[in-house]
Amino acid sequence: MQQVTAIVENRPGRLVKILQVLAEHQIDLNGISIAESADFGVFRMILSNPEQGQAVLKEQGFIVKVTQVLAIDVHDVPGGLLEALQVLNCQQINVQYMYAFGSKAKSHAMIILKTDENQSAAALLQSAGIEVLSEEEVEKRLSV
Repeated sequence: MQQVTAIVENRPGRLVKILQVLAEHQIDLNGISIAESADFGVFRMILSNPEQGQAVLKEQGFIVKVTQVLAIDVHDVPGGLLEALQVLNCQQINVQYMYAFGSKAKSHAMIILKTDENQSAAALLQSAGIEVLSEEEVEKRLSV
């Protein structure tokens, strides 16, 4: 799964500008995470069209890149995420960051993970019965 990351000046109007550009190009924002520092923020986005999102944001002068991440489906119960992270921890795979995003499926949550070893992590999670979602599966679950 592809994630678009924009480095954004930490000042009024910059997030609005990103959202305006995406809206003007009919690009849906499916998931977001924002981390900030004094001067800049890191705006991570799951977009309906990551390639186009990257292109139009670059055209507007934003510093952007596309990163491969994992989207997983976990049961929305106490310990649901713990199960997935224990699988990775047993193999010493580090999770660099993660965030959750919307799902219309009852009793399920979608989580975005960036690990040191995404391919190995995906294989381990799948072998443990944890569903790793493709971009198409994410889109489908958002529209259910």
